[in-house]
Amino acid sequence: MKGAVWSILAFVACSGFSAFGQAPPINAQVQRGYLVGPGDEITGKVLGEPQFDFVTTVDEDGKIEVPFFDKPVMAKCRSERELRTDIGELLAKYLKNPQISIRVTDRKGRPPATIYGEVRTPQQIILMRKATLVELLAFSGGVTDEAGGMIQIFRTRPPLCEDANNENNWKSDDGDPTDVPSKMFSLNSVKLGKDEANPIIFPGDVIVVQKASPVYITGEVVAPQGIYLKEGGLTLTEAIAKIGGVKREAKTRDIKIYRLKPGSKERDVIVANYDQIKKGEQKDVLLEPYDIVEVDHAKKSIGQTILELATGAARTGLSSATGGIGTRILY
Repeated sequence: MKGAVWSILAFVACSGFSAFGQAPPINAQVQRGYLVGPGDEITGKVLGEPQFDFVTTVDEDGKIEVPFFDKPVMAKCRSERELRTDIGELLAKYLKNPQISIRVTDRKGRPPATIYGEVRTPQQIILMRKATLVELLAFSGGVTDEAGGMIQIFRTRPPLCEDANNENNWKSDDGDPTDVPSKMFSLNSVKLGKDEANPIIFPGDVIVVQKASPVYITGEVVAPQGIYLKEGGLTLTEAIAKIGGVKREAKTRDIKIYRLKPGSKERDVIVANYDQIKKGEQKDVLLEPYDIVEVDHAKKSIGQTILELATGAARTGLSSATGGIGTRILY
């Protein structure tokens, strides 16, 4: 499992912007606005006092260096307005009623969130605020017809400015700090608008909309093909109905389902009586991913064989008897 997780994250990292379009930032007015993080560039200007102007980068500890200040200023998880107040109070030691502007001029403290898989527009999205899963799904054009029943979200880094015990600070199931924590969400629950299926998405999150697993139906059916298993499952009768039903020659009393054994490439064989299922005399079979359903050709009955032989012989004899006779028209 851990190898698969790192493979997904490596794919996302290597793909960069060649595989994903980078969407414009999601913006909205929020209570505190953008909160500063390590790597962000801060520009400060003091009206009429250019010697106090500065451009600085937030260090790994979340602090910035400001000219003439003895100690670094804590900037992590502060908004522009809060930083302006903090630095203004410190500047008051040197200037009377300082007029200061503070701007985050380069927001490098947040990696983009990534959404890919069965969405119409896989992309990386720069989050300027907290956004939910539903928002990002809509922002990416929604899911495709091949989307399965589950969405997996990897939280590649702890959310910035969140308490360590906050519910958004996910932990890996096995407690391994090197493992990337993730959670699964039901696509059906997301569509129904359930709160528990609409988590907040943070910078660095990787959202994977999983593809539905197929089953294959072959043999004496109207349209042999693969069908995707969506959430809620699919029964044998539903699958056959989806492809137009069985042909008249189908051996419906002996339909075979070839099912993969767990952890193996070998398959078990399940025999289903389609006629009895339709009558309610046998339980319908719930199909599983990668099942192969084979509807065989029914053997002809003795009566049908005799009839075909008789009609065939009659046609052959009639052809032989009339082969050398001319044709006339009676008016």
